[in-house]
Amino acid sequence: MGAANVIPGVSGGTIAFITGIYERLIYAIKSLNTKALSFLVKGKWKDFATYTDLSFLTALSLGVGVSILSLAKLLDYLFQNYEVLLWAFFFGLILASVYSVGRQVQRWNGKTIAALIIGTAIAVGISLLSPASENTSFWYVFICGIVAICSMILPGLSGSFLLIIMGNYLLVLRAIHEFEFKILLPLALGCGVGLVAFSNLLSYVFKRFPDITIALLTGFILGSLNILWPWKEAAETFTKPDGEITVLKYTKVLPDFLSAPTFLALGLMVLGILSIFAIEKWAAGKN
Repeated sequence: MGAANVIPGVSGGTIAFITGIYERLIYAIKSLNTKALSFLVKGKWKDFATYTDLSFLTALSLGVGVSILSLAKLLDYLFQNYEVLLWAFFFGLILASVYSVGRQVQRWNGKTIAALIIGTAIAVGISLLSPASENTSFWYVFICGIVAICSMILPGLSGSFLLIIMGNYLLVLRAIHEFEFKILLPLALGCGVGLVAFSNLLSYVFKRFPDITIALLTGFILGSLNILWPWKEAAETFTKPDGEITVLKYTKVLPDFLSAPTFLALGLMVLGILSIFAIEKWAAGKN
């Protein structure tokens, strides 16, 4: 999940869904409420740990943290040197995820098909938006935190990509790197509020409308393929103070299907597809 959340266009929520921990994650986050706080205040540590599924949240948080710290630099290097190949692998990963998540719908009917179409349209529509300009105001950064954290736990919607659309992706990266607390504080507050509120909403819709919810999430994942298309050219860039160029918007192109690099990219796409089925099989065994 940590590795996925670092990449604009890939959602950690997708990985959580594939590995079968998604609903457990939502309910664990939902439990971080006033009742959990009362256990802490009263010193009932065991009750707090049981009520909040603390061992699960701790293991998951450690995994996300280790992944971000260890893989962020590696992914950055791979993007700089093997961008098309990396995008191809992730395209295959998410393509297989559409089938993996969609087959969990118990009954396909008019409502679930409509939810699939709506989810796809929303994800594609978001991917076609032009990035806004950077905004450092407290309330805008707070809203960025809410949007980013909600999208990070939603399969198919990337928090990093939505921050790009909102114009504050580079602002957040810079704030993390330089410890700018005037940006990090409202961002963290927004993440906290968004995480607790959104987990309650998700747990409610999962209970009441499971098939429609999963169909909608499948649409989000399907629509995100528009972002992950491997062959694209930079249409809009931003140059950081240190001279590093970051691409904010791409124009999609068709590859040369007879070239060796294209065959290699297609091979990695297949590897991404097979990886999902391998992860699913491994996760099923663990469950």
